[in-house]
Amino acid sequence: QVQLVESGGGLVQAGGSLRLSCAASGSIFMVNAMGWYRQPPGKQRELVATITSRGSTNYADSVKGRFTISRDNAKNTVYLQMNSLKPEDTAVYYCNARNTYSTRYDYWGQGTQVSVSS
Repeated sequence: QVQLVESGGGLVQAGGSLRLSCAASGSIFMVNAMGWYRQPPGKQRELVATITSRGSTNYADSVKGRFTISRDNAKNTVYLQMNSLKPEDTAVYYCNARNTYSTRYDYWGQGTQVSVSS
């Protein structure tokens, strides 16, 4: 099992910045990719950004150039730096850890609220 704990959400004005953190613990060796997803009010959960154990990244088109995902392997922590925030970025943000070779290993954090006011 892998446990994920997110932090760093909050309320910010449009144009502002926030940094989310996701600390992983447990059987970290079971996963080879981590990422952030979000669920806006009344909508389905969607991909924000992912990063593999080798450092390869992938971003949703809506956040490219504004968000940066990174990881500190020594701390088993993944970060999401969010700049130039927009009201449409308002959502519950979830951390995910998974094994890209097996759907058996797919873990989620509890979520953290990000609210962007106009």
